[in-house]
Amino acid sequence: MVERSTVLAALDRVIDPRSGQGLATAGLVQGLVVAEDRAGFALEAPAGQTALYAPVRDAAEAALRAIAGVSRASVVLTAEAAPAPRRTASLSPAAVDQGRAKAPVPTDRPAHVRRVLAVASGKGGVGKSTVAVNLAAALAARGLLVGVLDADVYGPSLPTMLGLSGQPAYEDGAIVPHIAHGLKAMSVGLLTKADDAMIWRGPMASQAITQMLSQTRWGTAETPLDVLVVDLPPGTGDVQLTLIQKTPLDGAVIVTTPQEVALADARRAHTLFQRVGVPTLGLIENMSGPVFGQGGAQAEADRLSIPFLGDLPLEVALRQAGDAGRPLAIADPDGEIARRFASVAGRIVEALGL
Repeated sequence: MVERSTVLAALDRVIDPRSGQGLATAGLVQGLVVAEDRAGFALEAPAGQTALYAPVRDAAEAALRAIAGVSRASVVLTAEAAPAPRRTASLSPAAVDQGRAKAPVPTDRPAHVRRVLAVASGKGGVGKSTVAVNLAAALAARGLLVGVLDADVYGPSLPTMLGLSGQPAYEDGAIVPHIAHGLKAMSVGLLTKADDAMIWRGPMASQAITQMLSQTRWGTAETPLDVLVVDLPPGTGDVQLTLIQKTPLDGAVIVTTPQEVALADARRAHTLFQRVGVPTLGLIENMSGPVFGQGGAQAEADRLSIPFLGDLPLEVALRQAGDAGRPLAIADPDGEIARRFASVAGRIVEALGL
């Protein structure tokens, strides 16, 4: 196991161009992770200085790889938020409500990606990641080229659910995604040890998502990706807004369980997408059955005037398949769960025009 002190000493030999100090001494090493044969951190540059610090990031990665025992290194370049403009004591009547999400900033979608689909939930623990992975597999079973981006930087589950490990390669300025079960996959969980905590502030997490989204080689001009499925973290915070601002979303699927506490948060997720002009393609009821109830998502979809895409029973095999790294839609393609995911995938394909 490489010692943190060894890593910090190596990083202190890389000089901060503004202060002249080593990176660690200058306080630019954030969220350092040292695990087995890998090391990584977030290099936090001053606001507006990312271009200046790009070669510093490269030098820091080289310094990490030069440490005996470190074969995989990753440095995510982030920037401090620019200072907010000073405000006067009184606001004009035309002042914008700062509590509301704004319309997305016009940007390009990832290169060679035809459609981007977000899988969201208002709260955690509803099985959103399980649905995202199995839905991606069901889309691929229809002959589509599919990628999956794990955007939950604080609780990445994609490596476990797809049986992936090891840092992705970096070639010609692009991240080369892993391929598992025919799906192209990228997750911050591939850069860290499974039980490590990502101690990142919101802007740092958002920058990591931006890099994985835009710098991953999802497709090529000859073989573009048909759909990129983005597994969002629960809630309606920084990561969701970053994704909306950085790429046009073609639609969102919201996962909920039948009980009211989950449905209330699903409404909030739908409200976010409404406000930023992203179509909600429908609601999926997960863990449906006698334990958590049944029919709540169908009633909620009717109330919100959005499609109800289907329900998924609380099924032990679904959980076991995810833990084993082989989604049930792939492990048992003729089973009832796979048929339900196939039905949802068919409706998604139609809605996205694929």
